[in-house]
Amino acid sequence: MGLGDLSNCSRCGKVFVKTIYDICPNCVKEIDEEYHICAEYLRENKMVNIYELSEATGVSVRQITQFIREGRISIVDNPNMGYPCESCGTVISKGRLCKKCSDRLTKGIKKVLEEKELEQEINNPEKKEKTYYQFGVNFKSKNNR
Repeated sequence: MGLGDLSNCSRCGKVFVKTIYDICPNCVKEIDEEYHICAEYLRENKMVNIYELSEATGVSVRQITQFIREGRISIVDNPNMGYPCESCGTVISKGRLCKKCSDRLTKGIKKVLEEKELEQEINNPEKKEKTYYQFGVNFKSKNNR
């Protein structure tokens, strides 16, 4: 899709002429206003967490999380600030998943890869022949007994 094409705003659904954003100019303005509200509140209240910030400002946890990921809100400057793990909701300060969910995902991926590798070994006839001869097993047909 080139610049100047019509698109639906991914935030509000309105039709707009697409520029560099996937959202309409009105939503861009609203998001900027939400950011400024959050930034002002954080200047005076550095020890709040994401839920307290959301409640005090009326800005959604999801939008505040986006500000953190974009680097607009700094976790370093606000020590109690974190955002929810995308899997379980535990508050984290980096990445998309907490350690527990990340480990579980990694373990699951390794298991799937190991199963695929085993399946390929079983279904690969060249490896089967090699395996039989590796162990010195000699198979004779029924007619050659």
